[in-house]
This record gives sequence, C-alpha cells and structure tokens, in this order.
Amino acid sequence: MSDTDQEKRSFFKGFGGFALLIIAIGSATAIFSERDKDYSEAGPQSLMALVTSEDRPENHKARDQYRHPLETLTFFDVQPEMKVVEIFPGGPGGFYRRIIEPYIEGAGKGGAYYPVNGGIGWPSEQVEDLPYGEIDMALVFRAHGFLIYGDPAQDHVNDLFKMLKPGGYLGIVDHAGDENIPQDPEAESGYVNASYFRAMAEKAGFEFVKESDVNRNPKDTKDHPDGLYSLPPSLRSGDEDKYRAIGESDRFTHLYRKPG
Repeated sequence: MSDTDQEKRSFFKGFGGFALLIIAIGSATAIFSERDKDYSEAGPQSLMALVTSEDRPENHKARDQYRHPLETLTFFDVQPEMKVVEIFPGGPGGFYRRIIEPYIEGAGKGGAYYPVNGGIGWPSEQVEDLPYGEIDMALVFRAHGFLIYGDPAQDHVNDLFKMLKPGGYLGIVDHAGDENIPQDPEAESGYVNASYFRAMAEKAGFEFVKESDVNRNPKDTKDHPDGLYSLPPSLRSGDEDKYRAIGESDRFTHLYRKPG
C-alpha cells in the first residue's frame, strides 16, 4: 500500500474531522469557505426555492447534474416539520446541509436539524443534544467512510437505528460498487455495494422501503485506477477529459424504515 493510501485510510479510521469530508465528498472549498455562515435563520422556503437560489455557490450548482438534490430529497420525502439528522454534513455551507437546514429550521413548524460531524467519537459516544429515539429521518450522503473504513461499520448503522423513532426513516446515497464483486471491507476504491449496506441495515432492524435510480450513472465502469477518486471532482488519475466524460460516480439511493 502506498503512503498516500495509508494516509487516506488513517483519516477515515480516525474520523479526521473535515478530512473525511474532503476525501469522501471532494467539496472542501465550499465547506471551508462557508462553514462559519449560518443559513438556518432563513424564512420559510420550498426545496425548489432553496435548490435554485442565486445564493447557492456555483460549484454546488455545477454538481446538481450528478447529485440531484431536489429529486433526491423529494424521493426521501423530507418535510419541514421533521427532526432530521445528517451524517457528516460539513459546516453550514455543506452541499446538502445548506438546503436542508434552512428548509427545516426556517419553516417554524417544529422541525429541527441535527448535524453529526466527524471527529466526535460517534458511535461509541452518543451525539450530544440529539434526542435519541425521537428522530424522524436520518440522512447519509456519500459519507461512506464509516461504512468501509470506520470499524466496526455495523455499530454506526445500529446507532442510526437507535436515533430514529419507531416509524422513522433512513435515507442514504452512496457510491455503488460492482455487485458482481464481493465487497472488500478495506474498499480502497471508495465504492460500497448496495447489497452490502442493505445487509447491515436489515441486521440493525431496518426494513427496506424503496430505491431510486435518480443518482445512477451507467457510464461508471467502477474499474478506474484510483477507484471513484479517478472521477470528478477528484480527478486523481490524469486524463481529465476521459473521466469528465464519464461524470461522477454511480450511486445507489435507498430508503429504509424503522418498524413501529
């Protein structure tokens, strides 16, 4: 394993704060330049208004063609009266946080937004000020570090189950691995088999509800020299024209429910 790979894995295993977000999401510029701004004070706005807002950073808008925030949040049926947890969202300027937080906090309908940031000892330590057992929805957007680098991965999924109230939902979007190849727990490529996550979710007690193809990319062959990091926005493997033509990674989009 190269020194670079060793460093990358150590960041994930240690939940190295925003380093996790830099590697897993690749939007460090947006996160760090805007993390001190507060978007939760905005008045009531629809998801459409927030996604199409002129105030959204241009680099966020440029990625909408791959991340489909409006379609994804509509599929999960996120509502402003919900108590919503987002795993590893970055600062207030994070891609999804910048949409979800003002949508909920600005609505005045009793909802609340709870970010679970890296580097806090979760899940061995419960998230401070988070009302376990009362959360309506937990969301995971490409924060796959805990799935494949954060041992044991099952503990993280089990804790998501504990956060939710009976009847609560878990929505996840993640880099979809090749289902013809068994999941490598080390997963240097960064891809996570959808079946691998589903097995963990069902072991934790979740019921699978539905899936969407909205974030799928059939051009992604998943056999790149640096795994998903060959693709935009990382483009680690050179030949940028080739990888830009493929686009960002193929992603599964799943919705689960806690029985009750």
